[in-house]
Formats: sequence, C-alpha cells, structure tokens
Amino acid sequence: MKALARSPWICHYNCNSCNGCDIELLACLTPLYDVERFGVINVGNPKHADILVVTGSVNHRNARVLKNIYDQVPKPNVVVALGVCTSSGGIFAGCYNILGGIDKVIPVDVFVVGCPPKPEAMIDGFAKAIGLLDAKAKGLSTPLAEKPRICMVPTVRPEAEAPVSSEKA
Repeated sequence: MKALARSPWICHYNCNSCNGCDIELLACLTPLYDVERFGVINVGNPKHADILVVTGSVNHRNARVLKNIYDQVPKPNVVVALGVCTSSGGIFAGCYNILGGIDKVIPVDVFVVGCPPKPEAMIDGFAKAIGLLDAKAKGLSTPLAEKPRICMVPTVRPEAEAPVSSEKA
C-alpha cells in the first residue's frame, strides 16, 4: 500500500459536549490559524474522511452512533480525541449515563487535552495524526495513544502546606 495521494480530510463528530471544543475547532479552520495549510479539509461525510475528530464524552445513547461513524471511515484512518471529555468524561464524568472516554468505544490515536484545547494544540494534534496516517498508509504498525492523566481538582498535600503563624516578625 502506498502513501496518501491527497491531503487528509477530517470528519468531526460531537458526542455530547458543551461545544467549547467545537468552537475552537472551527477557529482552526479560519484564516487566523489556517489548518488548511497542512491540507486538512473538513468534510461532512465520514466515507470521505481520513481522520475522525471527536469531541465530547460518550454516553450510552451515542456509543453505537460513534461506532457506526467510525466504521464508515475508510481504512487506514486515524481518530483524534479533542478535549478532556473525550478522555475521561470531563465535567460530565460521574453522571449516570456517561461511559467515560471514547476509547471505551473506538480506538484513539491522538488525544488533545484541554478544556477546551487551544487551536495551537489542535493543530499539533492534527500534525501528529497526519504522521500516523502516513505511517498506516505505508503499512506500518502504530501504537494507540495513551490516555492522558487529568486532574480536574488540584490537590494539596498536607505536608506541603506552610504553617500559619499569627505572630508578627
């Protein structure tokens, strides 16, 4: 199998998000960030896409839809997960209907963290995805992305706290 003969096309699917990631993704398509300079074009049909971009947390209702869309993207393909919700459920984690990250439903090649991720981080994720897509097109084996460790609430260790003194020096 030879390398891609054309620029990679992306198809975007919003599982269940607050739309923050979607707005930043659209910002990548504007002339300010111009992700099209890498040849990335947003298409509406997964059958025409090379890269599936997913935002939001997967739940019981849309897991089957996400898997169906993934199955429609021709092989070789790459999945890019944008935002915290795609890896852990984000602000929706712990809700009764949230499964967690999308990696429980489909394999993920690139995680782009942030809430929402900045357009620069998305562009970096797309660049990694293009490299993985090229490697897959050449028949090379590529590992799946490691799920990022995300701390929603910063923790303070008791020994790290400074003693509070009421005495004036």
